[in-house]
Amino acid sequence: MHRSIIIGSGACIPENIICNSDFLSHEFHSQNSAPEENTPARIIKKFAKITGILERRYAPEELSASHLAAKAAAKAISDSGIDKESLDQVIVAHNFGDMKKGVSSPDLVPSLASRVKRQLGISNPSCVPYDLVFGCPGWLQGMIHADAFFKAGMAKTALIIGAETLSRVLDPHDRDSMIFSDGAGAIVLSYEEVNDQTTGLLSASVRSDCGEETDYIYMGNSLGAKKATHTQYLKMKGRKVYEYALRHVPVAMKDCLDKAGHPIEHLKAIFIHQANEKMDEAIVKSFYGLYGIDEPPATIMPMCIQWLGNSSVATIPTLFDLVRKSLLPGFELKKGDLVLFASVGAGMNINAVCYGYH
Repeated sequence: MHRSIIIGSGACIPENIICNSDFLSHEFHSQNSAPEENTPARIIKKFAKITGILERRYAPEELSASHLAAKAAAKAISDSGIDKESLDQVIVAHNFGDMKKGVSSPDLVPSLASRVKRQLGISNPSCVPYDLVFGCPGWLQGMIHADAFFKAGMAKTALIIGAETLSRVLDPHDRDSMIFSDGAGAIVLSYEEVNDQTTGLLSASVRSDCGEETDYIYMGNSLGAKKATHTQYLKMKGRKVYEYALRHVPVAMKDCLDKAGHPIEHLKAIFIHQANEKMDEAIVKSFYGLYGIDEPPATIMPMCIQWLGNSSVATIPTLFDLVRKSLLPGFELKKGDLVLFASVGAGMNINAVCYGYH
């Protein structure tokens, strides 16, 4: 029996730390573009209480998303111990391409995956690079894609990366701009023979709602602009996103775990998209509630949003790499541990993957 196994991981965490206090000089506006009545200090205090975010990371001007992706990928390849020329696929999940600071249009041609393949010096023409744009769940969707290619006999190894430079699409007059950050995370996934039913990628669940939900996360004008401009910024209907996530993500997580055939008591860790601390806590609590359990275990959900913010597709692979390498105090993974990955984002899209740690 063969399964998809994570054999290496890596992350690129920019060194430039942006604290909440760095936003004290911002002039925040409400959704009707009028200046906020509350002071920046009050807005920031409330923001920290809700999201849990105290600081985030921004990439230096000379680095774009593909650069961050290549750095994380190089670490994952080194960690795996494989020859980079043996890779069959390079998959890069992102949402905005290689945004240059001060440039409003994204750079998407050629694909980021092609750029990463070049930066890594991979010459193998059979190694196929391609991008995935699937909102925040893009990296997990990359795992699902690679697993399908493996099962179809079309590949045996894949480099899967999530990378983003969200700092370049943020409206300085929007409170939500404080949520987002830059970074990249990567894994090497390999299709290998296993000796038991509990190792590797066990199951997956995907959901997509594209009615009014497509307007929950979108691109729009600055709240501080007096008229429409060509420059667009990342926008979010926070309450709508929260309600959608709380309604559907726990169900997708349960569907995934049930497909894997394991009771919830076997679950050792949940790697959930680092979107908002309160939202993630509510999702996990609701997930356990579907099994008749009032409170989830205190150590079930590692988090890094407090100091890394929300780097979209990069949050889960970065968090996984930190825990896998014992770099997040209080959390560790051991062989045989059952873990659940879950994410939600623009689309609106949801996915979950159940994995037996190897």
